[in-house]
Amino acid sequence: MSDFLKHECGIALVRLLKPLEYYKEKYGTAFYGLNKLYLLMEKQHNRGQDGAGLASIKFNVDPGTRYISRIRSNKTQPIQDIFGQINNRINDIFEKDPEKLEDVQWQEENMPYIGNLFLGHVRYGTFGGNSIENVHPFLRQSNWKHKNLIVAGNFNMTNSGELMKELITLGQHPKEATDTVTVMEKIGHFLEDEVADTYKKAKAVGFNKKQASPFIEEHLDIQRILKRSSRNWDGGYAMAGLLGHGDAFVLRDPSGIRPAFWYQDDEVVVVASERPVIQTTFNVPIEEVKELPRGKALIIKKNGTTSIEKVLKKREKLSCSFERIYFSRGSDADIYQERKNLGKYVFPEVMKSINDDISNSVFTYIPNTAETSFYGMMEAAEDVLNQQKTAEILAGGGKLSAQRVTEILSERPRFEKIAIKDAKLRTFIADDNSRDDLVAHVYDVTYGVVKPTDNLVIIDDSIVRGTTLKKSIIRILDRLNPKKIVVVSSAPQIRYPDCYGIDMARIGDFIAFKAALELLKETNQYHIVDEVYQKCIEQRGKQDIEIINFVKEIYAPFTHEEISAKIGKMLKTEDVKAEVDIIYQTVEGLHNSCPGHTGDWYFTGDYPTPGGHRVVNEAFINFYEGNDKRAY
Repeated sequence: MSDFLKHECGIALVRLLKPLEYYKEKYGTAFYGLNKLYLLMEKQHNRGQDGAGLASIKFNVDPGTRYISRIRSNKTQPIQDIFGQINNRINDIFEKDPEKLEDVQWQEENMPYIGNLFLGHVRYGTFGGNSIENVHPFLRQSNWKHKNLIVAGNFNMTNSGELMKELITLGQHPKEATDTVTVMEKIGHFLEDEVADTYKKAKAVGFNKKQASPFIEEHLDIQRILKRSSRNWDGGYAMAGLLGHGDAFVLRDPSGIRPAFWYQDDEVVVVASERPVIQTTFNVPIEEVKELPRGKALIIKKNGTTSIEKVLKKREKLSCSFERIYFSRGSDADIYQERKNLGKYVFPEVMKSINDDISNSVFTYIPNTAETSFYGMMEAAEDVLNQQKTAEILAGGGKLSAQRVTEILSERPRFEKIAIKDAKLRTFIADDNSRDDLVAHVYDVTYGVVKPTDNLVIIDDSIVRGTTLKKSIIRILDRLNPKKIVVVSSAPQIRYPDCYGIDMARIGDFIAFKAALELLKETNQYHIVDEVYQKCIEQRGKQDIEIINFVKEIYAPFTHEEISAKIGKMLKTEDVKAEVDIIYQTVEGLHNSCPGHTGDWYFTGDYPTPGGHRVVNEAFINFYEGNDKRAY
């Protein structure tokens, strides 16, 4: 994605199923769990660079001994920072007393961060600031072990305000209005309720308060806590939690919007936001890593038993297709093939743009994350060229010379590395002219490859705002003097804001939205903008389930192709000599490429939860009224 876009968070959970001595004997260290958590987090650093944190819990320590450790960072390289701090503390202990290196029991009882249960988080901030207080995991403390709650997640709630009102109705006074705090306090409230109910059962069978604690830990109904807590949640989420005594859970939203995968053997239970992360870290085959079903929770009890429990009624599966296009690592077997398919399915439109002239076209990609879809486009180009070769040879009727046949067979599509981002240039002068000049030099280009008679076709993951294309990429490519520049988006036009975890909240930022507005002006239909605003205002106060996405009417008068053509004109500046064509993937092509992941609300406006329709209308109201704020 050439436009910078913050996006997903990532979770990592490790539960050791054996005593620490087992890992010391087999793997040479009692820090096996911590080491694996580091790998899980580092291999998901693409999902979060605003902050990182981890928490660990020890099971077998005496009262008065610290059993929960937590560390968070919002430094430039947060994962390296937190594990650097942990490493320094551990090394200091071993340098003072090297004999402790072999004493696993002493390590378990006295050393921070060594434990039996670990939760890690990497964060991209989409709600709230980037202060250390907003970095996960969050901790809700208590002197009763089973009331301690640690929460981290990959999520956004569309109805944080309503959830906060519910907490106030319950008698609470939340310290913040962020969705993370409201979610944690909601779980915490029903956790305390469940503890109280379970304590009554313990008393009924004759246990005193001290004896009741083990009973509560064993009989605590995590499924019931989650059912009561999540009843009114509206959003996309993969929510992970630890209880101080050792229970753990991961809950996924009913539409499967946010991803979650898990793996278990006789040594560990593992959860992560991405499947290949688990495969690589634990060297396990793809079929052993399971996807957490939507609306269900993986519950891990302190005694090591695991179960998948229904928490919410599942809805139609609408898992985020943007995960497949861009956010998740392309090393996943399915995602890799899906991204190649995206390049293949968009290629027929490329052929129209270049008038079927593969011979006089150079194909490339930008940025590096678009490389896989480029491979798919390469295969499609090779298939088309092979068909053209076959047709020409057959048309010759056996009269072509051997030399001409050889010439035909030797022709190849021209695939080149044209755009190179060799450094991240930062603006050090504040005025706009200086900033624009620096942005224009973010990419270098390969000279001597493109001829003045060539089309230059370049594929990108997606075109969101178009800012980098207009101010940098198209102008730089134009220096190569191509006849035509064709910019291809492997994703469809982004028309609507996301409200489930991706930082696309302001509808006025989208180049497709701006293009639709320009077309409305040009066709004397701008009154539709005022009409949509009035309809959105009239829906305020309605129940979310009753709300309609009226913003669709902004795009309704125009075809996909008309909006793409307008975007091309908007991104071409006066100093660009080449013709510029913008091609977007179709929604149909997206669904054919990623058939199991049909969440497409940012392209179609069809939101998977009722709160999404409220958010898109509020985003439009904000745009219309000139309010530069989020709609959720």
